[in-house]
Amino acid sequence: MFDNLSAKLDRAFKNIKGQGKITEINVASTVKEIRRALIDADVNYRVAKEVTDSIRLKALGQDVLIAVSPGQLLTKIVAEELTALMGEVQVPINLSGNPNVILIAGLQGSGKTTFSGKLANYIKKQGNTVLLVACDIYRPAAITQLKVLGEQVGVDVFSEPENKDAISIARNALKYAKEHGKKTIIIDTAGRLAVDEQMMNEIAGLKKTLNPSETLFVVDAMTGQDAVNTAKEFNDRLDFDGVVLTKLDGDTRGGAALSIRREVNKPIKFISTGEKMDAMDRFYPDRMAKRILGMGDVLTLVERAQQNFDEDEAQRINKKIKKNQFGFDDFLSQMEQIKKMGSLKDLMGMIPGIGKAIKDVDIDENSLKPIEAIIKSMTPHERSNPEVMNGSRKLRIAKGSGTTVPEVNQLLKQFEQMRKMMKTMNKMGGAKALSSLMK
Repeated sequence: MFDNLSAKLDRAFKNIKGQGKITEINVASTVKEIRRALIDADVNYRVAKEVTDSIRLKALGQDVLIAVSPGQLLTKIVAEELTALMGEVQVPINLSGNPNVILIAGLQGSGKTTFSGKLANYIKKQGNTVLLVACDIYRPAAITQLKVLGEQVGVDVFSEPENKDAISIARNALKYAKEHGKKTIIIDTAGRLAVDEQMMNEIAGLKKTLNPSETLFVVDAMTGQDAVNTAKEFNDRLDFDGVVLTKLDGDTRGGAALSIRREVNKPIKFISTGEKMDAMDRFYPDRMAKRILGMGDVLTLVERAQQNFDEDEAQRINKKIKKNQFGFDDFLSQMEQIKKMGSLKDLMGMIPGIGKAIKDVDIDENSLKPIEAIIKSMTPHERSNPEVMNGSRKLRIAKGSGTTVPEVNQLLKQFEQMRKMMKTMNKMGGAKALSSLMK
């Protein structure tokens, strides 16, 4: 996400790094490169010019402190300008109403249905009862897809496959929700390959009928400036409340994320980065600006950890570590929690300084599978007592997991090192501190 833009901005800052002071010459050179980077990222030229003009004026209007280099000062200014460009603050979703109705709109292929499932999962985790409603009456697989997603996240799905009137389906769903005590209704609507009058009339009719507390426009971030233009057309007819950017894990230049707030004057509320139902985050402009500049995003990393953190499981693991009884079953449990947090590269990119280092590294998301296969080829006794391993056991495990004895030996060695480290951390109070941090 934003890898190309981050790399080009980093190159732009090299023009001023090492300089003793800010001058019109070195600022002009740096700002020119920043403007070029933004335009290459598919940001509208007018917006890119406004932002870089503001950066130039702020940079020239400040004296560099002894403790702050010109490069650091300009990075701070750019971070502030990118934050302002993307909306300054995080705008929460409106969950008022009884029941609360959320209308999802967008073009076909933008990821509306998948996002509807993710949003249902997100709201359910907050303790609300949710009903997904299938109002896409044109795409044959839409109802089936929504039902599959509903089953994955444990949310009911209302559909009327024989009914070809989306407004009628929505009315019936609203009645059903009230009768069954559903606090939130998420309406998945039909999309088209392009904006057309029939589509606009239908979605406008749904909004008028349902009077939703929240209308969200879903945008495929990979479409760049086209996404901004489409958002304008939808907003003219719908006056939606917020934007959702999907497919930010793909080959996106980032132009939509950077300029849609300025162009449409509506906040980005969520970003989606994969197919998993947990691969969705609230959008924070300041955090995104820091990620673009390679400064990491520790707060989002901690939030993801908290969402997937099981306090009872942590206490159980802590007791085992104290007694030096941490086994491979416990290790598998921890791996599952990490996998729920998102892709490894995305998580590592949130750590300050790591994003730039791994931007060209191809991290295989299946790299943990051989480890899982080795552990699952062990007997319960072996998982709890790795010290019983001998040559014949290792050979059996290697054959059962499709790996080699050296690979089994390597895992056993690394696991033993990890157990010693955990024991040391526990003596220093590290495990307890980590548990309190995650609560």
